[in-house]
Amino acid sequence: MNGLRVAPLALLLLAGTAGAQEGVFLSEAEAPAAVFPDADRFERREVASTDALRAKMSPRLEGVTPSVWEERYVVVRAWHGERLLGQAFFVDEVGKHRPISFVVGLRPDGRVADVAVVAYREPYGGEVRSARFLGQYQGKSPTDPLHTFTDVQNIAGATLSVDAASRAVRKAQALAAALAELAP
Repeated sequence: MNGLRVAPLALLLLAGTAGAQEGVFLSEAEAPAAVFPDADRFERREVASTDALRAKMSPRLEGVTPSVWEERYVVVRAWHGERLLGQAFFVDEVGKHRPISFVVGLRPDGRVADVAVVAYREPYGGEVRSARFLGQYQGKSPTDPLHTFTDVQNIAGATLSVDAASRAVRKAQALAAALAELAP
């Protein structure tokens, strides 16, 4: 008799967990501080995603094809006093069916400072939001491989979300390099 009562409860808990993975976890104003917690000042700008910008980004993607080309990018410079800590890039990549919004913090040398999930829209795979998972991108340079299973630990049942996180990091690094090249 107790087994019959536990089974429906377990099903309800599992159903609640799946839906709980979706959500907006950081606002645009909060996200840069999530990847640059030591910053005391932020400067926001928007960059149009033009054909010329995408052409500059593509060779830097190391064979990775973005699942989404945004219409515009939000880029936020993070400062501590007069020292530039880096830039936070807002990018989207599709998980299984829907875009996952990331903020990728890059140091001035192009290495990853940190990564955070801004919004997750899939019913499964939300474990990519964990600090334990995202922490493995810290320090990765634009030339470091980001292959799932060999360079980046996979999360069982979330491989497509893991791949999306790696594409987001690579896209942010390519965007940073392209913007530096196009700067006057």
